[in-house]
Amino acid sequence: MEDPLSIPYDEVVDALTYGDINEEIGLMRMGSNYTFLVRVRYEEKTLLGVYKPRLGERPLWDFPEGTLCQREAAASLVADALEWPIVPPTVMRQGTRGEGSLQAFIDHDPERHYFTFQVHHDEQLKRMAAFDAIVNNADRKGGHCLLDADDHIWGIDHGLCFHAMEKLRTVIWDFAGQPISENILSDLQKFNDLLENDQDLFLIRLNRLIAPYEVKALKTRVTQLLESQTFPMPGPGPNRPWPAI
Repeated sequence: MEDPLSIPYDEVVDALTYGDINEEIGLMRMGSNYTFLVRVRYEEKTLLGVYKPRLGERPLWDFPEGTLCQREAAASLVADALEWPIVPPTVMRQGTRGEGSLQAFIDHDPERHYFTFQVHHDEQLKRMAAFDAIVNNADRKGGHCLLDADDHIWGIDHGLCFHAMEKLRTVIWDFAGQPISENILSDLQKFNDLLENDQDLFLIRLNRLIAPYEVKALKTRVTQLLESQTFPMPGPGPNRPWPAI
């Protein structure tokens, strides 16, 4: 079994996209939707993946039914476009239980999460806070922040992102109202330029995963963050997920 972090990124994406995923290891007891740990075999490589079939999604009143898996893939696509390695590679695949999202499994200690991180993790968390703001993450729990063996933070569970209405719910409010660094703003500006190019492959792929009005709302949030140059403040409604971990 290979650690996906030891394999070049493009090769992980190829394995997820084209590999054999017929072997289910078991049901992962997490969240309210069916999630399976699967073995991914591609060429000479074998790695673990997290498979979330569309048919296993619990209907929600505020998100279109059957779209959570596509939002998982869209979050990975946006992170790639930003060149921010904060979402494990995620693709849409036909699996043993129908179409769904397939994400590279990140080996981690479940006892280490947002609420156990140290001050030296702040720069990584600031980037994640900016990411959550633009994708409108409605479910950034502390346990959705994984720390790998290289002390790198990954964000998972992005099924409740990209809603057109304001729904930012997160535990990462540490930087609210603080200035956003020049590095992050520069990356956001480049990303904003991509969003303005209707012929760019990224935007074409994104429009296949989320609705056009949600893409428009994404553009608005990016523009607002660039104009304010500060991390957003908690809104008047519910702004923290429950449970917190």
